[in-house]
Amino acid sequence: MSAVVEIKPVDSEFYESRIRDFVPGRIIDIHAHVWTAQQAAPAEDPPARMVTWPRRVAAWNTIEDLLETYLLMLPGKSVTPLIFSNPTVATDVHSLNAYTAEAAARKRLPALLLARPEWSAGELEGKILAGGFCGVKVYLSYAPAGIRPADIRIFDFLPRHQLQALDRRGLLVMLHIPRPGRLRDPANLADLLEIERSFGGVRLVVAHVGRAYCIEDVGDAFDVLAETHKMCFDISANTNEEVFRRLIAAVGAERILFGTDMPISRMRLRRICEGGRYVNLVPRGLYGDVSGDRNMREIDGPEAERLTFFMYEQIDAFRRAAQAEGLTHTDVENVFYGNSRRLLNGAIEGKS
Repeated sequence: MSAVVEIKPVDSEFYESRIRDFVPGRIIDIHAHVWTAQQAAPAEDPPARMVTWPRRVAAWNTIEDLLETYLLMLPGKSVTPLIFSNPTVATDVHSLNAYTAEAAARKRLPALLLARPEWSAGELEGKILAGGFCGVKVYLSYAPAGIRPADIRIFDFLPRHQLQALDRRGLLVMLHIPRPGRLRDPANLADLLEIERSFGGVRLVVAHVGRAYCIEDVGDAFDVLAETHKMCFDISANTNEEVFRRLIAAVGAERILFGTDMPISRMRLRRICEGGRYVNLVPRGLYGDVSGDRNMREIDGPEAERLTFFMYEQIDAFRRAAQAEGLTHTDVENVFYGNSRRLLNGAIEGKS
């Protein structure tokens, strides 16, 4: 069987010079997707309320693929993922959750339920307990169809009746926030503060640093969120050093979690920002025709040959931010392991 990812000399050099000594020996990946080839979305599916470029990286990502990727890309490290399915694939959510539960039980891993907002509190709780999940992954694509993408609120796909059930048990919520304004959007900030204040038992993780991939996505968000005390932020699929620095300054290292967003972080790219929009620079031809995608741009020659993995770029950006903000060795260990371990331990207690 061929490897899920090719490790080139440029990758090995990058890993050895910038990552191996920075990353601790034990890692928890708080943000990893799994699904099977049978559950993969057909190519002709119309775009949903999301960018479509991540689908170019992997049509599926089984639990075996995921664990092999860690062995190849993070040699010498012991990685435990928190797994959940991919809300962008076109298949029955019950099938997706069934595979996640089976894979988690077989590999003894923590897992999240992919949740639909139309479920009652009792339905949600029953599905969590039956599948052995320690919380939920919610996603804006499941908001009612009549709502325009620009108008979606967090409570449209994470309703308050479900939050009440999650709050009672102290379960984990992995939240990909909506709206074009991303983290700086006042509606998002208001909803995040309401969750913090009204549902204090929920272990909230704001994915991708609130989708603040460029500094223009931040606005005054960290001034507002600096008053929070519980919500956490994962750094998955984000490579912006300045965003990471502002996150560290606002909430401290104890509420930052390492995540990869596997399998897309095995993509070969370098991300830049232009006018407040992120652009993924990728080798020409590697991911098909990307000419119509405003977030993708192909490059050639020596510049393309120097491109390494998305995950490596993410870790290196956080390394630079951590050094600039004076994080200690213990702080870094907590970001990559300890913070998630504590969060998961509490959520695992709640599901039993």
